[in-house]
Amino acid sequence: MKIVTIHTEKIKDIFEELSSNFGGKLHHDLDEYSLKINTPNAKGSIIGASFNDGIAYVQFDMVFSNDVSVSILNSVASPVYFAYCSKGNLAHSFGVSGIERKLKTYQTAIVSSKSDKENVLFFEKDKQTKFTLIIVGTQVAANKKMNSLNEKIKETFVNTDGEEFFYLGSYNLQIAEKIEQLDAITQTGIVRNLLKEGIMRIILAMEIQQHTDDLNHASKEANGLTLREMEEIKELSDLIKANPEEAFTIKTLSKKSGLSPNKLQEGFKMIHNRTVNDYITHMRVLKAEILIRTSDLNISEIVYCIGFTSRSYFSKIFKEKFNCSPKDYKFNIHPLAITA
Repeated sequence: MKIVTIHTEKIKDIFEELSSNFGGKLHHDLDEYSLKINTPNAKGSIIGASFNDGIAYVQFDMVFSNDVSVSILNSVASPVYFAYCSKGNLAHSFGVSGIERKLKTYQTAIVSSKSDKENVLFFEKDKQTKFTLIIVGTQVAANKKMNSLNEKIKETFVNTDGEEFFYLGSYNLQIAEKIEQLDAITQTGIVRNLLKEGIMRIILAMEIQQHTDDLNHASKEANGLTLREMEEIKELSDLIKANPEEAFTIKTLSKKSGLSPNKLQEGFKMIHNRTVNDYITHMRVLKAEILIRTSDLNISEIVYCIGFTSRSYFSKIFKEKFNCSPKDYKFNIHPLAITA
């Protein structure tokens, strides 16, 4: 097993240590770092950034050829770690010889410990693992602001007696959707940093809410789906998002996934807060908006392209979402494009 030790005080140090251990090409822009790795021992990417309030994140999307343990050492601060596994699974322990707890696909976890305690992550060989770690409290502030987000989170999740805190949450597909939004950001520079910080704070809020719901048993009672069923729902969601113009029906989606219509509706309401048909319509409208902005097609052609049969119905739901008709939207886009 390959053993890697990293320190969490500065995002720069984290990535320099990761690069030193795994190789690859390290790139940084402002406070964002990206490590691309393609060696006989490891393939994939590790990205991360630091934001205000002592918040940072590191995301692994890796396949290792050997079992790997990453030991995170808190030599000065005592951060709180908010973890989410989007693909594969991994294990965590306090110290190398501590009890291992497995974090599975779509699960959340919250971890904290005293400053001299190691948090160890175990990655299995030959398995793709996508894992996002939000770190709150990366440095000890000179002047603590009692109402800051950093301090409020530490008050909630750090035990005053110095004991370890480990919470393993329920499955949550909404966080997976937000992480996909995070990964899809194409802007650069300060705009990219601001967009990433905004989404990262939403993910952080969702993980804290997940913890609250689990304590109240709300999410566990509401979520009657197995991991396999949730994976099927996620695949169907991605299929519809990529091809919203297709003539999807409850019957065809049920047959494709092997899930009952009731399970389909339960899953889509849990992830998207929409019925299956509402989600299909929503994705079609979003694609229509892209076509209006980026193509030379007229509105009737766009209506046909995205699978609608009624232009008046399309105009109605488009106006509900964008506060103007498709025609007005298209007209207003062109002056913006010309002056941009």
